[in-house]
Amino acid sequence: MPEQLTKQTFLEKVFDYEKNKEWKFAGMLPAVVDFWAPWCGPCRAVGPVIEELSKEYEGKVDFYKVNTDVEQELAGVFGIRSIPSLLFIPKVGAPQMAVGALPKDQLKDIIESELLTVNQAAAE
Repeated sequence: MPEQLTKQTFLEKVFDYEKNKEWKFAGMLPAVVDFWAPWCGPCRAVGPVIEELSKEYEGKVDFYKVNTDVEQELAGVFGIRSIPSLLFIPKVGAPQMAVGALPKDQLKDIIESELLTVNQAAAE
């Protein structure tokens, strides 16, 4: 199951934007952060897909959720204008944002190409 993040847990597990101006990922595994809200229809469609992916990639990729209604500061820091917005965070390098309710196969393609292959190449 994806973990719901608060500002505090986001600072600890993903990126401490209060201390670091440059991107510095705090996680041990690549990650996907789902910025969503309970009233958002497309977000509700993506939610179960994110849950399935979190099971499929358990131990390889961490999945997090940020409720933009509750964590408005986090949404502001990342310039979230529309939801769902997914932040794909490789172990090394800059994160990438994807906006909209992408289908599962497209999400898997991004995870495989941007998070897992980059990691393996960087680790070798």
